[in-house]
Amino acid sequence: MKIRSKQIAACVAWALVAPQASWAEIGALPEVTVSSTTIDDRFDSKRGEPSNVNIISGKSVDEQHGTNIVEVLESIPGVTAEVQSGDSVKIMLRGVEAQRYMGEKPGVAIVIDGVPVQERTGRVNIDLDNIESIKVIKGGASYLFGEDALSGAVIITTKRGAKMAGVTVAAEKGSFDYYKGLLRAGFAEGKWVGHIQKTKMQSSGYHDQGDYGRDYWDGKLQYMLDETSDLTFGFEHAKRNKDSHGTVTGVTNAWIDPRSVSGGKDYARKYDVTLDKVNLSYAKDMDGGSNLLVNTYLFKDHTYGWQNPNGFLRDAAGNFLYGTATASDMKLFNDAYVSGRDTRQSQSGAKAEWRKGGEAVALMGGLDLQRFEDVTLTRNLVNYTSRNTAVGVANPLNLVGAITEDSVSTSDTRALYGELKWQPSAPVTVTFNARYDSIASGFVSNIPLTATQISQGRVTTGDKTFNVWSERIGMNYAFSEERELYTNLSTGFRVPTVSQLYGGTITPTGTVAPNPNLQPEKSYNAEIGLRSKTEMMGIPLDTDVAIFQVDRKDFILNTGGQYQSTPGATLTNALEQYQNIGGVRNRGLEAGIKTDSREAWSGDLAYTYLNAIFTRNDTYWMSMGVRGSLPSVLYNNTGNVVPRTPRHKLNLTSRYRPMDGWTFTGEMNAQSGIYADEVNIVWVGGRTTYNLMVNYEFKRDGKMKWSAFARIDNLFDRYYYSTIRGGSDGDGNGVYNAEDMSITVNPGRVWTVGASLSF
Repeated sequence: MKIRSKQIAACVAWALVAPQASWAEIGALPEVTVSSTTIDDRFDSKRGEPSNVNIISGKSVDEQHGTNIVEVLESIPGVTAEVQSGDSVKIMLRGVEAQRYMGEKPGVAIVIDGVPVQERTGRVNIDLDNIESIKVIKGGASYLFGEDALSGAVIITTKRGAKMAGVTVAAEKGSFDYYKGLLRAGFAEGKWVGHIQKTKMQSSGYHDQGDYGRDYWDGKLQYMLDETSDLTFGFEHAKRNKDSHGTVTGVTNAWIDPRSVSGGKDYARKYDVTLDKVNLSYAKDMDGGSNLLVNTYLFKDHTYGWQNPNGFLRDAAGNFLYGTATASDMKLFNDAYVSGRDTRQSQSGAKAEWRKGGEAVALMGGLDLQRFEDVTLTRNLVNYTSRNTAVGVANPLNLVGAITEDSVSTSDTRALYGELKWQPSAPVTVTFNARYDSIASGFVSNIPLTATQISQGRVTTGDKTFNVWSERIGMNYAFSEERELYTNLSTGFRVPTVSQLYGGTITPTGTVAPNPNLQPEKSYNAEIGLRSKTEMMGIPLDTDVAIFQVDRKDFILNTGGQYQSTPGATLTNALEQYQNIGGVRNRGLEAGIKTDSREAWSGDLAYTYLNAIFTRNDTYWMSMGVRGSLPSVLYNNTGNVVPRTPRHKLNLTSRYRPMDGWTFTGEMNAQSGIYADEVNIVWVGGRTTYNLMVNYEFKRDGKMKWSAFARIDNLFDRYYYSTIRGGSDGDGNGVYNAEDMSITVNPGRVWTVGASLSF
């Protein structure tokens, strides 16, 4: 492995400095085409793309046999992703939004079959066994995908085509009672191509109360209308269940109780999720090198879960249950939670794109119409008071069944976008992108307000329209057909959420004052890179090296800090409010090297250098003592390192194919240390882990294929934290240190085995 690493490093340097003949010497201009699309991946190509792009095939996804999408994306430079519990995954690019962890969007557009999916909390719910390809575009990508593409987009296309014909049966077994079964049947007859797939998975999870599972039905049906056009219908029905536990407070508890058996409770638990997705797309190739794509869709997300374990249990008369106030503290009971939250999201729309290639100019124009609705109903699960009233402090009794939130949030998007690709000379290609979004956000609460609440500025309805431009200008210079320099400037944006616009108005409590004057957050991205296909010492190499900067402006922050309350804040005095007062700058370098995986020996490298700092974060209150019983401390975090952003991250993969059908794979993942908090007090050292996998595949008569695999993750059982976060005096002793961190410990060594039969 050391020898291979030195060879790869030498190849990177050689690829950057070796002289090449100019592509201009080749002669006539080739046809220029537009590869950008938000609907279909059939035009995917890196050549002439002015942004950093990585593509993973569905075959590669299948061969990795990952239990979550993080294990697939580790090989892409600039990608960081966290598994909070089970297979709940949040993807981040180039360190953007690494400091957020309470359900905010990730700053990355997650696009499934052409639709930027606004799934709850920005987490990815995808059937790994139904992926045709994954494309990652880094840099601001709002010029194609609109809202929330601050640092890029992850585009997932689900399986399709004649290669799905036949029957496949597969089964897997692994650590922590993990099992998965798959059955797929497909056909290709005349003008019809289709398949249907059933996948079921369940695991008890490593952590106490950490069980999770998923049950998918999905498929596609394609009809060839004629030689130049087709219709494709896709669907997915998923039921997911996930308990959510595993956090402990402090490094000592993390060591003695890594499974969090006695580590308290997570803020939210017991999620039941039903996802339904249907889409119909039309593709038509027309005369003159042009084509038309149209996609219509409907996505639904129904989620129910428990929230807020903070309070004191009472009976209907207001008396403490179990005799004393201490005995009635909900933190002492695993299944005692204040609220049951029922949310129903629906997302529907239509998109259309027309494109045309040419000898010197290529064009693409698109229309995006989308309707998003979130209906939320929250009820009390128990009789409780929010704090101990044994000493005579007045506090209302909250009765079981009472509705505390009944609201509807909507977002209507109307957008036009396009791309112009111009090749003034053989080596030079210039790309212009622009998109105009008109996003109308609405909010209605069905809970009547009291006179006091009205005087405090609370509202039951709100409407706000945001009109936003996003752009990209890029250039490619081809030294040869195998090597090109690319550079671009691009922007991304994100509109304020309903809770940011209207403060504490969704629920009857809260001290965050409304601010309907918020403006969209913007990101400004710049990058320059070199991609090439070279060869050294007989080894073909596909390299891509880029340097980048992501500068975020008008960053929306709470004036009281993150997840904290400003001392003395009320709705009337507006001491606490969301405002456009934050800033972050992320700079770095990414290098990716891939070799031909069909060779007897092959290897890949993905390296990221990242320097992420707050350019403005000057008001950050930290709560101290038990439930804020001591005076809060004010910090100025401007200039601090963004938490959970490692300066160095490296993935090395080596494959050995000793004979037909056998593949042995070794993988190393390493990252440097991180700060666990915005105030940069708690430092966590780096880590290196190793994974091993063996695959065997046997084909008979070209019609039947057997395959089997075994995979071990974290081979040497390295102890480390999957997540670590800090922002308050967690143990309530009046001192902020590593014993206050909220920590999820990694499960350690994990094994998975499986087999499949296709015929």
